[in-house]
Amino acid sequence: MRYRTRVTAPAAALIGTAAALTTGIPAQATPRTDPSPGPETLGDPVYPDLGNDGYRVSAYHLDFAYDATTRLVEATATLRIRTTQPLSRLSLDVLGLDIRSVRVGGRPAAFEQVAEKLRITPARTLPAKARVTVCVDYTADPRRTLPHTGWVATPDGFAVCCQPNSAHTVFPCNDHPSDKADFTFRLTVPGGLRGVASGRLVRTEQLDGDRTAYTYRSRSPIATEVVQITVGDYVIKDRQGPHGLPLRDVVPTARAAALEPALALTPALVQWVEQRLGAYPFETYGLLPCNSDDPQAFDFTGLETQTLTIYKPNYLLQEESKIGSHMMHELVHSYFGNSVSPATWADLWLNEGHADFYGLLYRYERGWPDSKGMTTMEARMKDTYALGDQWRHTSGPVAAPNAVNLFDSQRYLGGVLVLYALRQQIGEAAFSAVEHAFLERYRDATASTEDYIAVASEVSGQDLTGFLRDWLYGTKTPRMPGHPDWTVTPVQPSLAAPRSRRDSHHHDNSATL
Repeated sequence: MRYRTRVTAPAAALIGTAAALTTGIPAQATPRTDPSPGPETLGDPVYPDLGNDGYRVSAYHLDFAYDATTRLVEATATLRIRTTQPLSRLSLDVLGLDIRSVRVGGRPAAFEQVAEKLRITPARTLPAKARVTVCVDYTADPRRTLPHTGWVATPDGFAVCCQPNSAHTVFPCNDHPSDKADFTFRLTVPGGLRGVASGRLVRTEQLDGDRTAYTYRSRSPIATEVVQITVGDYVIKDRQGPHGLPLRDVVPTARAAALEPALALTPALVQWVEQRLGAYPFETYGLLPCNSDDPQAFDFTGLETQTLTIYKPNYLLQEESKIGSHMMHELVHSYFGNSVSPATWADLWLNEGHADFYGLLYRYERGWPDSKGMTTMEARMKDTYALGDQWRHTSGPVAAPNAVNLFDSQRYLGGVLVLYALRQQIGEAAFSAVEHAFLERYRDATASTEDYIAVASEVSGQDLTGFLRDWLYGTKTPRMPGHPDWTVTPVQPSLAAPRSRRDSHHHDNSATL
């Protein structure tokens, strides 16, 4: 895929307010004579309709105003983009948003909504390599029924959970993890409520009508699928992590005392993962126990939105041995998934395989039995290895998912098995070096499966291309290094595929639950 060598570099400077995004098209730019509406896709192998290849987004400024009476959000999304070709028209991914107006470079632009695209025709053609702002005013209803949605409506507001392809139900965007961007968020809320978003709080404004505006800024670029924006009756619980890392939990006021035992686990979790993967990559971390007990409010237990992992609150009321492994899973996503984002959705195993790998290590170090009663990584991997051919038959190879089976066990435990095999092949010290090198090289950017294979080969000093491609793309499970006695159970064609997102919970195929 063409994404494999693309790296989204962090922007040189962060934006502060919408005013910083009002630069128009350079006056000296001369439009080409062969403008095009541009491709309305980034060609993802799993979600081929997502994104637009005619531009890249460098920054988003999202200005949300929540009305507690109507429960609607009045919003303005301002995008700073750079065109990759002359464009007579461009599109943003949009679904379920009531668009009021669009401006390109400060000028009104014609627009239409077609399927899940907002097609925008600027007043004049945008030349190649033009830096321009696109400003969209719209209204959103977090309670609206849609084919898929990133909104989580709560009794006192909302949160968002956009993975994998639903950020564009919350804000107009180039909705693909390969196009990471800087974000600022300005959230205006009525008295008694708090607005919180990914990043750090940089400004608080007291407004007329007993309203408060909170502005958050991300120090690092964010993929659209892991943005977090939430409004509700929250208390902010601050504590300190290793090396002075600011930790902040965003907790429903009425649940703060009950949730404190779980929240207090985070500093030790961060310390453990830093010893294995290096310094935590962002400016802050914390948990957001969403203020909803509706089992259908969102279809997972926890989701790694950047700097603020969202959870079903009742899950966190359990004892440490029941939740610690999965809390580690979500924390590891700060490294694999958020700091280093997948180049395409076919690379999801890099996220989920690593999160489960370290989440299970954390569990077994503490002697906590997993869901099968096993207490060692070797025992669980032998059990998973036996299922290898069956999973490849019913769910495809680890690095070749489709939209139906994207979040099934093959991307989680199947990914763990690949990493375990690699560690067996090159040794623990070399494996650790590969992990650190990969995270350092692609920090704040995107990386593909081929990028990981290349780093593993380079750092280990041996060509692992064939070895890893067999594990990641083969239809048969390779022999496990160091375990010649391990066997694979023959395929039974009548067996169903591992649970998928269509009939299960999003992260509930994680072995850390």
